[in-house]
Amino acid sequence: MTTRAARGTTAAGSPAGGRRASVLSPAADFLSVGGLSLLALVPLLLAGRLDLLWLGAGAQAWVATAVNMPHFMASYRLVYRDRATMARHKWAAFGVPALLLAACLVALREPEVVGYLLVTVSSVYLAWHYTGQVWGMMAVHAQLAGIRFEAAERRLVQGSLRILLAWHVGWFLHTQLRDPARVRPLYLALSAATVGAVALGTLGLWRLRRRTGHGVPLLVVTPWLALLAWYAAMARDPRALFWVQIAHALQYLAFPLRVELNTLPEPARRDPRRAALHAAGYAAALLAVSAVVAQVVPVALMGAVGRAFGEPAATAAPILVLSFINIHHYFTDGVLWKLRNPEVRQRLFAHVEPGPAGRGAPA
Repeated sequence: MTTRAARGTTAAGSPAGGRRASVLSPAADFLSVGGLSLLALVPLLLAGRLDLLWLGAGAQAWVATAVNMPHFMASYRLVYRDRATMARHKWAAFGVPALLLAACLVALREPEVVGYLLVTVSSVYLAWHYTGQVWGMMAVHAQLAGIRFEAAERRLVQGSLRILLAWHVGWFLHTQLRDPARVRPLYLALSAATVGAVALGTLGLWRLRRRTGHGVPLLVVTPWLALLAWYAAMARDPRALFWVQIAHALQYLAFPLRVELNTLPEPARRDPRRAALHAAGYAAALLAVSAVVAQVVPVALMGAVGRAFGEPAATAAPILVLSFINIHHYFTDGVLWKLRNPEVRQRLFAHVEPGPAGRGAPA
């Protein structure tokens, strides 16, 4: 999820006044935006544990099916929910999928060239996606707390995230190239630069605190701290990327769930029982579709591709499906979640009372 916060401040939902708004609830928001991953990863990092992935391949597949795949399906629900949305976002709905399908078909003939290229694009795009989503979480929860990042503060925090983005790309090259020694000096330099990323982010948040006169809300700083913990874990054990993917998916899922709940009529949305039943139905539908896409489609596709193109292409087919979904999701996410867009704000904040300033801002 990537968003862009508007400039300036608002009195709406000021920390000094009234109940603070949330996406789902204060506790659920904290756990989803990164609190759960901090509680899990920080003790392991402080204990010096080197092996951060203790699940077998089968268990990983089911955890990914239950958590990671639903966050992809949730973004598809957003873009394909109605004709109007598809018409507004033609590239996300039709253009990019068509290009990716063509690339995957070519990759079936040349899996060692085009297939690797798709995986590389997906992995590099992932760095942009992770850091962009963290900024989105920070911007949304700042608005819900009644504050906004001013230009200098925004540049400092986003500068921090750009350094971390560069580190992620360097990490990918260092861990995936057959000869990592070729990029090791770059990787070490980017690792050293993460100290600057921590300094820039800290300065930006400190300036926000000084200007507003209030402590930086916990939900604003948590996504940034979680990203630092994610990358520390990946540096310690590259296989920790699995847990980072799960944490990222949890971070995302609260937002399409809120949009889904906000589609309910207001009386139903304010009825805890009806809202919970709708959320349960939504989650069940995501899980059902995810099970088919993650567990059934790859097996069926391997057989079909194997008969048509041979064994190497059949082996590559599930990887191509995942690359297709990943890249399409990253693009869709960047298109759909723009906080400066009034329609996005309405869909995300429809459950929040208008601010006392009367601007319709989150309260």
